Amino acid sequence: MPPEKEEIAVRTRRFGSPGMFFNALLPLAGMLLALLIGAVMLLILKVNPLTAYAEMVGGALGSVSGITQTLVKATPLLLVGLGICIAFRASVINIGGEGQIIVGALAATWFPLTFRMWPGWLLVPSTLLVGFAAGAAWGFIPGILKARLKVNEILTTVMMNAIALQLMNLLIRSVLMDPAGITAGTYLAQSERLPEQSWLTRLVPQTLLHTGTLIAVALAVIVYIFLWRTTIGYRIRAVGLNPDAARFSGINVPFNQALSLTLAGGFAGIAGAVEVLGVQHRLLEGITSGYGFSGIVAALFGGLHPLGTIPAALLFGGLLVGGDKMQRAVQVPNSLIDAILGLVVLFVVGSALWSRRWAARRQMAAAKNQKELG
Repeated sequence: MPPEKEEIAVRTRRFGSPGMFFNALLPLAGMLLALLIGAVMLLILKVNPLTAYAEMVGGALGSVSGITQTLVKATPLLLVGLGICIAFRASVINIGGEGQIIVGALAATWFPLTFRMWPGWLLVPSTLLVGFAAGAAWGFIPGILKARLKVNEILTTVMMNAIALQLMNLLIRSVLMDPAGITAGTYLAQSERLPEQSWLTRLVPQTLLHTGTLIAVALAVIVYIFLWRTTIGYRIRAVGLNPDAARFSGINVPFNQALSLTLAGGFAGIAGAVEVLGVQHRLLEGITSGYGFSGIVAALFGGLHPLGTIPAALLFGGLLVGGDKMQRAVQVPNSLIDAILGLVVLFVVGSALWSRRWAARRQMAAAKNQKELG
């Protein structure tokens, strides 16, 4: 090989595997930078950052209660994150997780209360399917609007969040309100307690850890198989990689984008159903706990890969649990914990953007070198 072509080949190899390693480290670097800024904020409040972060780690991993709480928090994050993986792989952005969780929780509350005479082995899976269907329907609306009318999915999913929230506020204060509260004159904004046969089984006694965690992990494996081992999954990924090329190859781009938003809504709906059946056992205000937005970060941190989202969800679940413990232990304002978690979200999302730009530059450079090689 001539020296000049050998030099070009070396440059081509240089843009290969190191980029993948760099992309994998970026989210972790973003999280560490966010925690470093959080340490500066703690110092301003005259709190030892090492003590504060030790309390955070101990709260999430230092006891059986902390570990199980971390797993409980990670479950809806993982479910929402799986839907985000599907949507982002099709180059559509689903910001509607909050609303989809709400409608899934609404459906998962109405169904067991209506069919309370069903046995548990039938009622639980049926309720999860109903929650999936409700969330999928909520995701289908912005999906079909984008497919047919080219309406921006970010705007429609955000507006659907507001509609779902007001719908819950209406129903939880009317037809779904707990009759016992009405009789007692308390009028609490909560539903009637669900029948016990609809509850998800506890995995560890005296904790909130339930079988929904196992369901979420199983669904992560299923989503991986769906995206990388099926024709539909291949088409979804092809649409995300290059919509124009996918269209020219005969793939229906609008259909696959609408399908992706529908599936994303379905997984968020399951998250809402799992929260109702496994944790609260009734519908309450604030049932989403911000999982619809945090799930996006978990998916990005996991590299938009279903299996990578599992440890990412565990990490962010631990941050949520550990943040509460840190707030109680070192007596810092709750707003500071929210700020630190917000910084983590900001830097992780920023690292994902940087990663995509780095990948684009690497791809362009590699293509240029290949062209020079002839």
